[in-house]
Amino acid sequence: MVTTGLVAIDATILATAVPTIVGELGGFSSFPWLFSIYLLTQAVSVPIYSKLADTVGRKPVVLLGIALFLTGSVLCGFAWSMPMLIAFRAVQGLGAGAVQPMAITIAGDIYTVAERAKAQAYIASVWAVSSVVGPTLGGIFSEFVSWRWIFFVNIPLCFAAAWLLIRFLHETVERKPHRIDWAGGGLLTVSMSLLILGLLEGGNAWAWDAPQSIGAFVVGTLLFLAFIRVEQTAAEPVLPLWVFTRRLLLAASMIAVAVGVILIGLTSYVPSFLEALLHVSPLTSGLALAALTIGWPITASQSGRLYLRYGFRFTALVGSVVAVVGVAALVWVSTDPSVIGVALSCLVVGGGLGLTSSPTLIAAQSSVGWGDRAVVTGANLFSRSMGSAVGVAVLGAVINGRMDGQTAVQAPSQFGDAVTVAFVVVLGVALAMVVAAAAMPRTTTEHVHVGSTGGKDEATSQVVGDTVVDEAKDFLDKQK
Repeated sequence: MVTTGLVAIDATILATAVPTIVGELGGFSSFPWLFSIYLLTQAVSVPIYSKLADTVGRKPVVLLGIALFLTGSVLCGFAWSMPMLIAFRAVQGLGAGAVQPMAITIAGDIYTVAERAKAQAYIASVWAVSSVVGPTLGGIFSEFVSWRWIFFVNIPLCFAAAWLLIRFLHETVERKPHRIDWAGGGLLTVSMSLLILGLLEGGNAWAWDAPQSIGAFVVGTLLFLAFIRVEQTAAEPVLPLWVFTRRLLLAASMIAVAVGVILIGLTSYVPSFLEALLHVSPLTSGLALAALTIGWPITASQSGRLYLRYGFRFTALVGSVVAVVGVAALVWVSTDPSVIGVALSCLVVGGGLGLTSSPTLIAAQSSVGWGDRAVVTGANLFSRSMGSAVGVAVLGAVINGRMDGQTAVQAPSQFGDAVTVAFVVVLGVALAMVVAAAAMPRTTTEHVHVGSTGGKDEATSQVVGDTVVDEAKDFLDKQK
């Protein structure tokens, strides 16, 4: 729960401080990189960490992630320019790439499908507390102390999380030699970096048809195709392609991409939007954004009973429709903004994401055994992180393209119109999420990928669609 808190607080604490950071360090057109570089390094490292976790165990991987996250946080706190802050955020992202998926994977190891319905409430409570503490601290530090404490506050949390894991997490892992797919990891990192670079800087640092843009997109695409080829032949691929060939896992990954875009679209621009157009304080804009992450854990904590009774597909479909309603309301409110209207819209969006994200991830985890659970979890979170990384790049390109080199302070009305267009793009992604949720199997028996767990081959099956597993029925009977 403490490791989850690290990621949860960091997800919201920075957004409210962006105007203050830009005011001190400059680089308004570059500030999307603060989110994108973090998400990019997190995304490309998740599959590597996940593969390591299925071979050497969860504990050493998550401790490494905490160490990197701590190092990145300290460096960010001492950053003296926007380029250095962006570089140090990359280190922080490398740590988050291990922390977030390992925390969720460990929960999947400890609890059964039915028990996760109850455990989800505890995990959701961390997000609920962090959703209030994060934006509030971000606003307080920016307004009354210094934005640098946004990063320094992670120091005690990192030490607490590491101590608790060392003290209480015990696992038994069969040690045997493995071949790490360094080629696949390198190709994935470089290809995604080039594609994100082209999206963020196209129309900003250079024209879309400039050689730099064309080169970034062409080379990035070719390297990504090479990555796919390497993964097809690698003995132990860093991101096994079979996780994207099953209908359930593919649908869950597509939903994760949409969740990533929606989440980053709102957390990146809602605070700046309110501060530029309504001239509210960072603290006020942070509290408005907190509504998003309050709605999420409230519905996520209750989603367990819903998916145990009616199935994962039904729950995800309801949640995605609710998210569409929330984003549509945000688009409408943004034309005549008010803090209350934006906050209520964010609350609805968060409620929809809570009903969509958690059930689909648990469904994916439930379809495989221990030996593949971290890989499946990592693939899902990789999809969400890439959705966020690409999303912030695309939305940043949309907004920068409409600002004509001006800042939000210089042209607040123009910035408001640009953000409204960005919200319309997010609405389109939310509609695509509904389609992905509808594509989940209604009643499916997913077979665990054949692999080695404890020296024995596994090929068991488990019902994870709208047909409720027997253990879930027993769990609900006990609750009556």
